[in-house]
Amino acid sequence: MKSVITTIISAADAAGRFITSSDLESVQGNIQRAAARLEAAEKLAGNHEAVVKEAGDACFTKYSYLKNAGEAGDSQEKINKCYRDIDHYMRLINYCLVVGGTGPVDEWGIAGAREVYRALNLPGSAYIAAFTFSRDRLCVPRDMSAQAGVEYSTALDYVINSLY
Repeated sequence: MKSVITTIISAADAAGRFITSSDLESVQGNIQRAAARLEAAEKLAGNHEAVVKEAGDACFTKYSYLKNAGEAGDSQEKINKCYRDIDHYMRLINYCLVVGGTGPVDEWGIAGAREVYRALNLPGSAYIAAFTFSRDRLCVPRDMSAQAGVEYSTALDYVINSLY
């Protein structure tokens, strides 16, 4: 799984070189942010059901037409699948926070997602709205510390930008 540390080691190995002081500074920065990332992961894991529900509700509020006949949310089964997808991405965000890199989202969430959504007539904008709501809803210090909030928001931004 890709993380800052595995990426640095892979790059050094591919170049046939030792890890540089610049590489070590990147690793040190990653390690220094670890406590904040783990706090954000813990808070997300402890409240993921509410986060997913609120994100999905925001999606269907903003794009209420999705519940019309012939649209992506025209049955309870399809609506449930949307919430399932949001839950899946939130779980991947949780993994990214633990790992300290984007590997889980890159490997299990982004690869082919846009193509699948297009093929199934699922608007990526609806998922973007859900994750944007989750990012913007964050309240520091109510939900987590400021640094944990930065880590959480950064992970959400990565997913949001990948769905464009």
